[in-house]
Amino acid sequence: MSILQYNGGATIAMAGKNCVAIASDLRLGAQAQTISMNFKKVFSINEKLYVGLTGLATDVLSLEQSFRMRSNLYELNEHRELSPEAFSALVSTMLYEKRFGPWFCEPIVAGLKDDNTPFLSGMDLIGAPIFTKDFVVSGTCTQNMHGMCESLYRPNLEPQELFEVISQCLLSAVDRDALSGWGAEVYIITSEGVHKKTIKCRQD
Repeated sequence: MSILQYNGGATIAMAGKNCVAIASDLRLGAQAQTISMNFKKVFSINEKLYVGLTGLATDVLSLEQSFRMRSNLYELNEHRELSPEAFSALVSTMLYEKRFGPWFCEPIVAGLKDDNTPFLSGMDLIGAPIFTKDFVVSGTCTQNMHGMCESLYRPNLEPQELFEVISQCLLSAVDRDALSGWGAEVYIITSEGVHKKTIKCRQD
């Protein structure tokens, strides 16, 4: 088993029409043993920028604190909030500088640019980025999520439609993966604000 799969987990981000959604499951495990059902994997950087982290749970917590510190320092020095493009570059740099003893974590960055168009990026554990205009996935059931997204995703989804699609993609994928699931969180980011919804999943 890969160390990235030890604690389990799945995150997914998806672009809509002037909105973006990011979702994750809530399971924390030690291989097949479930330890917790309320382990957050999606974290707010600012009102229009979120990051999803899957991988080793200790590195998820450490990286989230490092990202928060770096973003706060940026705001103090620059007197403005981090843009999604700048934050994605920051995450990639932080991961790459530890490439010889890497963080066991695969981040997803989701946010809205200044003109409220969606921004999505994903990275591997040494920070090699991928940028996409539709969806990006990470975690132990990426193949399942890719298949569901390719089946259900359509361009220019409205926020409510985007919530339905990303929820169905995540729930259908984690139901077929023993290392993730047990509840989910969905964040819909729009120019008016962020809507958070909690979803119940199968508990087996």
